Amino acid sequence: MTTLLVLIVVVLLAVALWQLTKIFDLTQVGKNVNNTQVANDNDNNINGYLMFAFLCFIYLTTIWCLVYYGHFPLIGDSASAHGPEIDNLMVISMVLIFVVQTITQALLHYFAFKYRGREGQTALYFSDSNRLEFIWSIIPAIVLAVLILYGLYAWTNIMFVDEKEHKDAIVIELYAQQFKWEARYSGADDVLGKANVRYIEGVNNLGVDLSDPNAQDDFTSSELHIPKGTRIIFKMRSQDVLHSAYMPHFRAQMNCVPGMVTNFSFIPTLTTAEMREKPAMVEKVANINDIRAKKSQALIAKGEPALEPYTFDYLLLCNKICGASHYNMQMKVVVDTPEEYAAWLKENAPKTIVQAVKNAAAEAKAAETPAQMKDTSSTKSKDTTVVAQAEVK
Repeated sequence: MTTLLVLIVVVLLAVALWQLTKIFDLTQVGKNVNNTQVANDNDNNINGYLMFAFLCFIYLTTIWCLVYYGHFPLIGDSASAHGPEIDNLMVISMVLIFVVQTITQALLHYFAFKYRGREGQTALYFSDSNRLEFIWSIIPAIVLAVLILYGLYAWTNIMFVDEKEHKDAIVIELYAQQFKWEARYSGADDVLGKANVRYIEGVNNLGVDLSDPNAQDDFTSSELHIPKGTRIIFKMRSQDVLHSAYMPHFRAQMNCVPGMVTNFSFIPTLTTAEMREKPAMVEKVANINDIRAKKSQALIAKGEPALEPYTFDYLLLCNKICGASHYNMQMKVVVDTPEEYAAWLKENAPKTIVQAVKNAAAEAKAAETPAQMKDTSSTKSKDTTVVAQAEVK
């Protein structure tokens, strides 16, 4: 309703401005008005000063955005070993963009004012300048080449896992589907069993090959638990459409493509408890809860339940627009100490996919048995009645 009212107000304002323009035109009837389409010195001066005004608008907007939205970027809150390298690359890129934008916009608007049109002045024309072409081509090329090479170096360091690290790493599968995530762990053998969407049936919703020996101890979890200080290698699959596994605090993102397995790995450096205790995070959580408290007062006044206090958790999000509930496709990520992770594994390892399938089959069989007994009993009663009637005759 609010949107409709805003649109109506905008339309009415446009109509009012149009009518004011017509009234102004009528007031000029009979006056000596310059209707030429050629700009005069006054027009050029106005445009020159407007260029300076727009330059001020750009700078003030930039400063305002830095002050009011500068705390939103996650720079400094990385919780993975490669996070500082990604943050450093981001800071360098943003500083370069900011400096170049500030200088080029200032020159653009200054020259637009300085060389504005004047009566009797003719602009200097020259076809080309090899020196200028070289300068404004080679400098951006060098800067971009350095950034790209630095980015490739960082990407290689992140994605390359040597043999020793791979041997000591924990391999976890992230399975994406509209609109949820599920994690599959390899169990005691440290080897994930084979899987294929063709094997999806009942509780085996990840399509694990139950005949594979390596799959016998695999188990799933709706929460992603990982230990601090250990390399985690993620194997990512998608059941339906293109998803993107995005873990912002770990500076990790990789597409999940139907029909193929993609990989990403990192080493967590801060447990969930340690991240919650960081001063910047404490301040951020307090600010969020202040906002939620104010909203809760309005909700309570309407007779609705209040919002629960916010507690920080790492999250796995989907960074592709994968459907209507894309915004809600998230999974809680818990970074444990090695001891906490071992205890969690011990508690959840017995809940294997194979055991879940067996339990589901047993429950289905148990549900069918009373019905079968009832059918058998009815048949026997009917036969007895028939026999009795025959004996009577």
